[in-house]
Amino acid sequence: MKQSWIELIKGDITQLHVDAIVNAANTSLMGGGGVDGAIHRAGGPAILEECRKIVARQGGCKTGDAVITTGGSLPAKFVIHTVGPVWKGGNSQEAEKLADCYRSSLNLAVEYQCKTIAFPNISTGVYGFPKDKAAEIAVKAVSEFISETDEIHKVTFVCFDQENFLYLSNFQEVRRQIDSGL
Repeated sequence: MKQSWIELIKGDITQLHVDAIVNAANTSLMGGGGVDGAIHRAGGPAILEECRKIVARQGGCKTGDAVITTGGSLPAKFVIHTVGPVWKGGNSQEAEKLADCYRSSLNLAVEYQCKTIAFPNISTGVYGFPKDKAAEIAVKAVSEFISETDEIHKVTFVCFDQENFLYLSNFQEVRRQIDSGL
């Protein structure tokens, strides 16, 4: 029986010992504020150097897509950078693009043989995505993905703030469903 599960914690994603952490990046991949800036600062110059190579090769990262770099000085081996949608009221495919962020990141994790991955709350900061809607989309996209593969063993949602944590904690039932193979 498959032993995948979803974990929810409140803390600092840059401190986690997982195969990959996900960065809520911007399209330029050059760092920014929030979790993006924290990951670049904690990971050191190696992450930015690889981001520059990606930009030179493909011109950045589109909303909903993901790219992967070294973890640099982080405990995680890799950083998967994904660009979440800016909330524009919900009529500009924001939900689909946010779900794509999770699926694209998980696909890269599988491709790079990552068994453990940690996600921040994508798009819920300056991009303005409503936290309750983002939580529902995140849990649905991740639980559907890991129910179809044995490659990912654990997904951790790492919340920096209490509000995101509370919205995601409404979905703790998902952990029991995945643990029991349902």
